[in-house]
Amino acid sequence: MNLNFTVADQAFRKEVKNFLNENLSQDIATKMKADFELSKVEIESWHAVLHQQGWLTYSWPKEYGGTGWNSVQQFIFEEESAMAGAPRILPFGLKMLAPVLMEFGSKEQKDYWLPRMCDGHDWWCQGYSEPGSGSDLASLKTSAVRDGKDYIINGQKTWTTLGQHANMIFCLVRTNATGKPQAGISFILVDLATPGIEMRPIQTFDGGKEVNEVFFTDVRVPASNLVGEENMGWTYAKYLLAHERNGIANVGISNQKLTRLKRLALSQKRGSKPLAEDPLFAARLARLEIELRNLETTNLRVLDGFAHGAGPGPESSMLKIIGSELEQDFDDLTRRALGRHAQAHTPEVFEKGYNGPQVAPKNMANQSTAYFNKRKVSIYGGSNEIQKNIITKMILEL
Repeated sequence: MNLNFTVADQAFRKEVKNFLNENLSQDIATKMKADFELSKVEIESWHAVLHQQGWLTYSWPKEYGGTGWNSVQQFIFEEESAMAGAPRILPFGLKMLAPVLMEFGSKEQKDYWLPRMCDGHDWWCQGYSEPGSGSDLASLKTSAVRDGKDYIINGQKTWTTLGQHANMIFCLVRTNATGKPQAGISFILVDLATPGIEMRPIQTFDGGKEVNEVFFTDVRVPASNLVGEENMGWTYAKYLLAHERNGIANVGISNQKLTRLKRLALSQKRGSKPLAEDPLFAARLARLEIELRNLETTNLRVLDGFAHGAGPGPESSMLKIIGSELEQDFDDLTRRALGRHAQAHTPEVFEKGYNGPQVAPKNMANQSTAYFNKRKVSIYGGSNEIQKNIITKMILEL
């Protein structure tokens, strides 16, 4: 593929920039650039703006209401959105479940669930990991037993991101306990308002509560909510994870972090000179920028492959590894550049009427929290160590 942006691509970039300038709330953009968590209302409000524009489903095929954008246009939209400080499109429904339903779901499931992802009726979360079954996902134990027209689910899921906001969860459940573990897993959709479900928040190291554990006790779910065939969920899970791992590459977010870090390096002093002129710091920054440019190229190639019908390959795992480590490296170098100011956790600077001291630059007032929070990105979506095993098996055909 041609990796140079055409005149049409540049015109499209200008269109996206103009849209963001006119429609993105500056309050939301400021919070995003400072790595502060957004409220459910703020996230949903941005989804509504994109839905009205017809851009919320920019990665979907046109036959399902997508924009019809090519891989380069999708990349440009994500890059410009991140640079402007727009919230990431909530991935669980639109980016993860939707491709699975399009590929493996029934017509009834597509007709019902896909529109509800777009118009705000449903907020989806993911029920994959369990205590003791994270990287070794095939060992999951949450069971689903068929009982007439229902499945009865019992078990526990954990690390359920933003589950406190969700009304729906897609789950991997065990429907067959004999034979090879992967062969007894099914993929099912569950309404979180169903009796027998309890969600408990988990406080993370940075003090947040964005993840949860979910308990299922004799939860009855209609058998019509089973996606595809019983005991074929492992195939669907791998398909979903490939899409999730592409998203974890976060090229646009890393580009935004790079721009912010360059500005910081010019304003921060080491002695009488800007930090940008420190040879060691400059070398570290240059290495990260080179790696980011390589990641961009690979990401474009993978997106182009998906657009032309290519299935998930080892590149998805490569993107996940490099993208997550780069995001952590940018946060680490930013922390080093801020020095003692990185210790300051001052969310109150965004509150109306705040007149207290500005310890750190306002657009980095949450850097210490962001640094700790991003320790997780090399773990979720399949830890980077597991990704290396996947790459080895796929390339060597083990």
